[in-house]
Amino acid sequence: MGKLSGLRVIDFSRVMSGPFCTALLADLGAEVIKIEMPQRGDDSRHFGPYVNGTSLYFALLNRNKRSVTLDLKKPRALELVRRLVRDADVVVENFRPGVAQGLGLDYDSLKSLNPRLVYLSISGFGQDGAMASWPAYDLVIQAMSGLMSITGHPGGPPTCVGESIGDLWAGLMGSWAILAALYARERTGQGDYIDLAMFDALHIMQVTGLSRLAATGLAPERVGNRHPVTVPVDCFRARDGWVVIVVSSDAQFAKFARVLGRPELPTESRFATNAARAANEPALRAMIEQWTSGHAVAEIVEGCLAADIPAGPVWTLAEAADRARAGGRALERPVDHPVYGRLAMTSQPARFRNEPPDTVRRDPLLGEDNEKILRGELGLTADEYAALQADKTL
Repeated sequence: MGKLSGLRVIDFSRVMSGPFCTALLADLGAEVIKIEMPQRGDDSRHFGPYVNGTSLYFALLNRNKRSVTLDLKKPRALELVRRLVRDADVVVENFRPGVAQGLGLDYDSLKSLNPRLVYLSISGFGQDGAMASWPAYDLVIQAMSGLMSITGHPGGPPTCVGESIGDLWAGLMGSWAILAALYARERTGQGDYIDLAMFDALHIMQVTGLSRLAATGLAPERVGNRHPVTVPVDCFRARDGWVVIVVSSDAQFAKFARVLGRPELPTESRFATNAARAANEPALRAMIEQWTSGHAVAEIVEGCLAADIPAGPVWTLAEAADRARAGGRALERPVDHPVYGRLAMTSQPARFRNEPPDTVRRDPLLGEDNEKILRGELGLTADEYAALQADKTL
């Protein structure tokens, strides 16, 4: 079932960017065969948090997949991988540039086996160039892409986003690029090679900052939670928490002034236009927070929404998860897991009207599908399979 049912993906990737990419494909029905090293598997199997000694982090990134263990340093393992690739549609890897080529598993080595193959390489800085050999860690990418320089409060240190956004955004862009290449293949019959750099992906998503840079020639600076251009768009302290309020135009500001009980504000020269409000932001913020600090978050949100002013509470991740469940959006699916017991597994968020909600399967145990795929699909005999086990190829 699913939009991508019938699509076979061979996944050499590990940790986050590649596994997130292939999880998104698996959510929509693609068959993802995850190739892992014997004994240890994907490094992220050893990342916390743990439940019953098993990584929940790995579980959420590797839902809906199958696991085959193969030691890619051994010729017999490479032979089996090539047999899998012959019938595959997609290969995904996030090795350091040059590693796949050294193994003989790069696109140029595999496309002769399967000219229709779509091959995605995710790396920190691309497959060529002065920084190609630099290791790809999310914090490094956030720092070098410019994102950390504009995140945080004025006068404070550069600050990373509270999630591994460089890895996740690259994974999302990778799944998008794969689908684009598959669509082109329907017309041409030919596969393609995709070189995706995490740096490039995270850099181009900073549309607001890049537009300001182009307009002024000056690198944007940190402005905290406020919008760098539009005022007031910010986070304000309430009596019992924090609230965000978005006032995006002069007409909305007139409405918001009435909510504040200060209907005269739009007539004052220092607040009459967005440019004036931006120049006088500290004074305006003090007025707003004098009002918000005397009210509960729920009261502020209710008053703003009644006046058609976008606003919302600042929820913890736990509160957001609870509200999503209560709201019926079904971002999680319960699955039975041999280690965790009953586990709430996330899935991709798009809803397709013509299909039922995604069916989510748990992450695979290490090498769980070895026999099903190597014997059942590739036709290894019992003796051949036993020999691979004996020499630790599996």
